[in-house]
Amino acid sequence: MRILVVNPNTTASMTARIGAAARTVAAPGSEIVAVNPPSGPASIEGYYDEALAVPGLLAEIERHERDGTIAGTVIACFDDVGLDAARSVATAPVIGICEAAMQTASLLGGRFAVVTTLARSVPALERLAQRYGMAGRCRIHAAGVPVLALEDPASGAVDRVRAGIRRAIEEDGAESIVLGCAGMADLARSLTAEMGVPVVDGVTAAVKLVESLAALGLRTGKTGGYAAPLPKAR
Repeated sequence: MRILVVNPNTTASMTARIGAAARTVAAPGSEIVAVNPPSGPASIEGYYDEALAVPGLLAEIERHERDGTIAGTVIACFDDVGLDAARSVATAPVIGICEAAMQTASLLGGRFAVVTTLARSVPALERLAQRYGMAGRCRIHAAGVPVLALEDPASGAVDRVRAGIRRAIEEDGAESIVLGCAGMADLARSLTAEMGVPVVDGVTAAVKLVESLAALGLRTGKTGGYAAPLPKAR
């Protein structure tokens, strides 16, 4: 099966890292198609960047769905940018990495914490936790890390993520940790071993969910809010 993984920002090096992480868990026979739009913000940090990223995201999904071979799509931004619109456009299932990660973490323990990038992202993630029924089970922590700093080994970003995880474990009693940025996708396994609690990455969790839905022969319902867009002048 072909799984489309869309990084809604335009940083190709991050897309490559996201794609590599997705391939580490993909089942034999699953092909990961990792892409990003040619225009939009270089990183997504807050509501304004989210809005700018949606048109490019939808265009990539529409472009790759035309040949009918996509088994499902992963939106590789932890804000679940444009998720509802993407589910309307796509015929195959669309999974946001925040929802995938939170649902996965909820299976691993009682309380969990999300360690994300900047403080400006916290309100959006708190809203998503409410939407997904997880507000009573999780806390959101900002590590003070700009998204693109995760691309620079000399930035100290990973150390700040580690500190955020330790704080969540000590202060919140978090039994598992969710990494709140697609740019952290390659850190989950090493941090799980280091921190002594499960550390969940949404990219890999979403890939396995897409594979499961495809294996079950399930697709997004199109009779309600996720009905295909009506034809009209744009």
